[in-house]
Amino acid sequence: MRRVVVTGLGMINAVGHDKESSFKAILEGQCGIERITLFDASSFSVQIAAEVKNFDPKTVMDPKEVKKADRFIQLGLKAAAEAIEDAGIDESVERESFGVSCASGIGGLPTIEKNSIVLHERGPRRISPFFIPSALANMLGGFVSIAHTLKGPNLGSVTACAAGTHAISEAAKTILLGGADRMLVVGGEAAITGIGVGGFAAMKALSTRNDDPKHASRPFDKERDGFIMGEGAGALVLEEYEAAKARGANIYAELIGFGESGDANHITTPTMDGPLRAMKAAMKMAGNPRVDYVNAHGTSTPINDRNETAALKELFGGKEKCPAVSSTKGQIGHCLGAAGAIEAVITLMAIREGTIPPTINYENPDPDCDLDYVPNEARKADIEVAMSNSFGFGGTNGVVIFKKV
Repeated sequence: MRRVVVTGLGMINAVGHDKESSFKAILEGQCGIERITLFDASSFSVQIAAEVKNFDPKTVMDPKEVKKADRFIQLGLKAAAEAIEDAGIDESVERESFGVSCASGIGGLPTIEKNSIVLHERGPRRISPFFIPSALANMLGGFVSIAHTLKGPNLGSVTACAAGTHAISEAAKTILLGGADRMLVVGGEAAITGIGVGGFAAMKALSTRNDDPKHASRPFDKERDGFIMGEGAGALVLEEYEAAKARGANIYAELIGFGESGDANHITTPTMDGPLRAMKAAMKMAGNPRVDYVNAHGTSTPINDRNETAALKELFGGKEKCPAVSSTKGQIGHCLGAAGAIEAVITLMAIREGTIPPTINYENPDPDCDLDYVPNEARKADIEVAMSNSFGFGGTNGVVIFKKV
């Protein structure tokens, strides 16, 4: 049976524009959550988010093309370019068996919002001809494939906050079934707009700690009151093991398991059962290895963190048998459809560096959340196997497991 390994990584988020600076900042416990600057949020109940600061899309795109691509595509192109370079992909690597698996929860929401206003105020003739190709969620894969001449399968996952993780498993399936030898996974999200923040705020899903943004996202802490919207992108180059070896690629880890499930319960309220079944499926595929670290979905919402904790205890056979767990959303916010890709990159960096990222802002123990969350400070650890979880609205769940090669 074919094996799938990871040979290149890239990411951009609220604490860094590349994988090295981002991971360093995360280990140091830096927080990228601040007052919103991308639009005037003064009248909103939620006025804080984890924005990517000082990003110039012209560093990864032809300046003439920038207006044709929504911000989620621009961020995705940045992460993808880093992953391609990190993997050492050059002109000699064959392109017809090299595909793309992209992910976004919402796609081009800023473009949709802008053109909806244009339609209302100026009429249909003033809608931009680039509106649709800039806003479609799968256009991230389109732009990336064109930029790097990737002619293999071009896939898209739009499964809310599990999309990035599902994009990884879809890419792996393609390689395992012989549909491609290499797949570039890229998840991108940029939904910090008036309609985006207003929509999630209307659901009461977001923290309202406007006066204390650095401590607003508090995964697993008793005082957590909702998540913080983030934006960014993560990218991974997946390769068939023998193909990677043949070209002398640096291998971060092997993808040994993935699992997917549906809650079939409620459009926004998660269950413990759905995430548990996804984790069990991933563990079964991986051969039930000893897991050293779990990068949790850990949104900082009351229900998610309680359910995920209960599911982990059930999976591993009790609190005492659970490995170290941490959530990095306290630093970079919840990047929705990009979260799974970004957090997979963080998980792989943790394996490489032998260091578990901390869960920042963990101050008040919750009896319902009683695991080892690596509170507030990074921890050295020999990580052979690590799991990354993603759960989304609609009751859609994804889990991936990586093992050091």
